[in-house]
Amino acid sequence: MILEQYYIECLSHASYLIGDETTGRAVVVDPRRDISDYLADARRFGLTIEGVINTHFHADFVSGHLELVNAAGAWIGFGEAAETDYPIRRLADGERLSLGEVELEILTTPGHTWESISVLVRERPGADAVAVLTGDSLFIGDVGRPDLVNAAESSTTELARAMYRTIHDKLLRLPDDVVVMPAHGAGSSCGKNLSTELTSTIGEQRRTNPSVQPMTEDEFVAMLTAGQPAAPAYFTADAAMNKRVHPLLRTDRAVPELTATALRAALESDVRVLDARTVEDFAAGHLRGSVNVGFDGRFAETAGMVADIGDQIALITYPGDEQQAAIRLARIGVDNVIGYLTVDRDGEFPAALTDLVRTAPRTTVAELDELLAADAVTLIDIRNPGEREAGAIPGSLHIPLAQLRLRVDDIPADKPIVVHCAGGWRSSVAASLLRANGIAQVSDLLGGYQAWTQAQRKEHRCATP
Repeated sequence: MILEQYYIECLSHASYLIGDETTGRAVVVDPRRDISDYLADARRFGLTIEGVINTHFHADFVSGHLELVNAAGAWIGFGEAAETDYPIRRLADGERLSLGEVELEILTTPGHTWESISVLVRERPGADAVAVLTGDSLFIGDVGRPDLVNAAESSTTELARAMYRTIHDKLLRLPDDVVVMPAHGAGSSCGKNLSTELTSTIGEQRRTNPSVQPMTEDEFVAMLTAGQPAAPAYFTADAAMNKRVHPLLRTDRAVPELTATALRAALESDVRVLDARTVEDFAAGHLRGSVNVGFDGRFAETAGMVADIGDQIALITYPGDEQQAAIRLARIGVDNVIGYLTVDRDGEFPAALTDLVRTAPRTTVAELDELLAADAVTLIDIRNPGEREAGAIPGSLHIPLAQLRLRVDDIPADKPIVVHCAGGWRSSVAASLLRANGIAQVSDLLGGYQAWTQAQRKEHRCATP
């Protein structure tokens, strides 16, 4: 049996290739849009990809099912509750799919969405399951949130109750040694406490996962519906895109290099200019109006927070990063990158653009404390609700980064603004976004909330006799 996991850190997304070595038949589960890895491994293992199984309508990325139909002639499978604009194979609870010796069994596991399914994997018919691909139902360290794509169709509470039954009446009844292989890991907005581990076992999750410990259904619902990350606006667009026929990813198109004149024109138009360099290099020098979404972080998901799926995008990257940056954006459905400009790590922009170069102000913890004491600043906390529940800087206004672009009018304009996150990466995104939206006096907090809490502990130790 072949069971390969493909994990991309940028979206915390896991997909899978399952194949039977005796027959050469295979399926892919929860594929991303750039499918070259699946096709290459299918050739390497001597497999034919005959099916694609999506565990649900994904909201955080565009699935590669249409690309695999085009490349391999595969059928597309969804849970019975799925409704699409393209032909699908409806997979019922308990249905068994044979690849030869390898057998897959479908489990309906609603809760994250109504159409959610999980896939049991057996090495031969009648054998004990060796793994369960749980999609966004059971994560390592958490369970899937119930408030994303189906919130308008059914209440979050009803989905949370469905998740309770999925976890306790179905998944936790599997043997302890069954390997748990979910669709997401740490950092995903599809849950709030996901582990950095990429696989686990049912037994280990039964012992260590806080979200599946014994509790009443009402307690579970209350736990699951509180403190979830703010969902990026593009989630709704991607979930809808995954239900309908849409253009295939173009792998033959290289994003063109932009001239200085073209990039200047982009900055003066409705094109969103994303600077993918590090926070430090962006602060040292960037083009006025550009937004810092570093390639060293959650680039695609964060880009979907600061721009709409339909926006035209221009990129500023280090040499060699430009094409991969465009691919990462395409994974969330952003197909209209008009071009790029590369900047070496010495930060030198073309001479024709030097009049647009600005530095980004950054505020230290000591400076922030002085400003707060004088009531001379508006402090914005852009962390997610669960992060803020663990502690917050007194007097801060809470606007999660995923909501910031739509809530600019909620920000008081009578004082300079400082934004902070946990460590300083997201705050550079937020500060640059606000400046690009015409708010001049904006800086971000060096080191974020972590630096502030460290300073508070140090001050307390020094003050203790």
